[in-house]
Amino acid sequence: MARAYVFPGQGAQFPGMGRDLYDNVEQARIYFEKANEILGFRITDIMFDGSDEELKATRVTQPAVFLHSVILALCGNAPAPDMVAGHSLGEFSALCVAGVLSFEDALKLVSVRAEAMQKCCEKVPGTMAAVIALDDSVVESVCESVDGVVVAANYNCKGQVVISGEKEAVAQACVKMKEAGAKRALPLSVGGAFHSPLMEPAREELAKAIASTNFNAPICPIYQNVSAQAETDPEKIKSQLLEQLTHPVRWTQSVLAMLADGATQFTEFGPGNVLQGLIKKSVSQEGVEISGFSL
Repeated sequence: MARAYVFPGQGAQFPGMGRDLYDNVEQARIYFEKANEILGFRITDIMFDGSDEELKATRVTQPAVFLHSVILALCGNAPAPDMVAGHSLGEFSALCVAGVLSFEDALKLVSVRAEAMQKCCEKVPGTMAAVIALDDSVVESVCESVDGVVVAANYNCKGQVVISGEKEAVAQACVKMKEAGAKRALPLSVGGAFHSPLMEPAREELAKAIASTNFNAPICPIYQNVSAQAETDPEKIKSQLLEQLTHPVRWTQSVLAMLADGATQFTEFGPGNVLQGLIKKSVSQEGVEISGFSL
């Protein structure tokens, strides 16, 4: 049995997330309080008692999802994984659990990333849209045919690709996607054009923080968003973690690669069950367990 641990990204958050961990596990409470100190504000107050709107702010959402995922994994006495992967932000959680980044360093990078992306969204308006029931190649072709910046940003599962870019370009692409046979092309309520060239200013800011952070060899392979392949070299991991901001999340391809490399058990660590649903749509063979982790 090969265990694959997976970690969700932005969008998995919900009010009250992590409260059970904080209230019932002493070690978890220590991690949460350490996070409050590192971040310079009580993120636990927003996670446990904040509104939906407060939790949606990128500078809050990203560290909140990271904390919920990582603290659950570190305090849950789960056996060591054979492979890990994370969706977008979740890649930082995966790197922490795989021993590449310390808890403190990973949280600091997540905070820098979140702040940089928030600033980028405010300076360079953009948006995203989910395209349903259209082949990946057709989605890519339609994006290329549109004037302006619009790209395939998240390959979530078979038949679900998220596009990202300038607002007008995304709107034009949605019309063309439907004309090309898409069942739906739905604008998403997001702050900006994540995983597109419009995130370049955020990438430049994150580069400085990553360059000064220590990356260790992982305890197991990590399937990174950029390559969708097993990576173990710290320098390559560091490089691709940075590239991720302006490149697509190849989640479908990552899941298929993990399956090809022997994964028989996928366990999601974090709020919600988004990744479980996506993985189920990508797994055709029997005998593969897909579940969430709880204490």
